[in-house]
Amino acid sequence: MNQQIDIFFTSLQTFWSEIAIFAPKLLAALILFLLGWLLARLLRTGVQRLLKALNFDSLAAKSGLEALAGAGGVKLSLSGLIAALMYWLVILVVSVSVANSLGLHTVAELLNRAVLYLPNVLVAILVMLFGTLLARFINRLTFTWLHGIKAPNALMMSTTVEYMVQIFALFLALEQLNIGVQLVTVAFAIGFGGLVLALALAFGLGGREWAASRIREWTGK
Repeated sequence: MNQQIDIFFTSLQTFWSEIAIFAPKLLAALILFLLGWLLARLLRTGVQRLLKALNFDSLAAKSGLEALAGAGGVKLSLSGLIAALMYWLVILVVSVSVANSLGLHTVAELLNRAVLYLPNVLVAILVMLFGTLLARFINRLTFTWLHGIKAPNALMMSTTVEYMVQIFALFLALEQLNIGVQLVTVAFAIGFGGLVLALALAFGLGGREWAASRIREWTGK
């Protein structure tokens, strides 16, 4: 009986000893997480103000991505999305430190993978934004040039070029997100090559007379 009581008290003492060792670590982890949470909120507010000062919302509105998401029933603000990504990036970095301090190495490894993936999401958003803006600029530039030389179907050709640039930007964004990189690359190569060949054939067969007249005009000048 005395032996069982000794075993009980020994186990209870060991338990409280472990609690005494773990409690300071837990308290430090909670304080670290609280400080990280405050830093994340400050960073989110700072990023939103910085993007507002840089007129990022106007660029996002010109790209049409927010309007496209709104048409699908999704209220999306690119500046708010980028600020939220920065917020969660800080939260995840702090969570990795907290998990390591508590000895939760498996959890820390999973969170670390999320930390490494979030910058890819940010880059993908920027690629889509500036890719769309570039596509619209190239559309206007191409239309102005084709209209200036009086090319037939100038609007259709400039719009086609815009869609090609947008598709290229989409594939670049998907590559940043590591979504079917090889399949996406092969599909883009096949689709882009087929589209260029179709345009070349269409222009070669349908625009022979126009091309011949342009050549005669340029040669005469």
